[in-house]
Amino acid sequence: MNILFIVIIVVAVILAITGGLVQSLNFLLWVGLVLLVLAVIAWLIRSLTGSRTP
Repeated sequence: MNILFIVIIVVAVILAITGGLVQSLNFLLWVGLVLLVLAVIAWLIRSLTGSRTP
């Protein structure tokens, strides 16, 4: 009976860690998409205004 509880606890911990990783990766994906959109908007503004700064 103790082995069953240990297996259940190990599976629960693995699922909790996996769930946390998935949530953090989802958050990082949204941060990356927002940064990509901001970079595209900045590039468009710079190319439309014609300012060329090296």
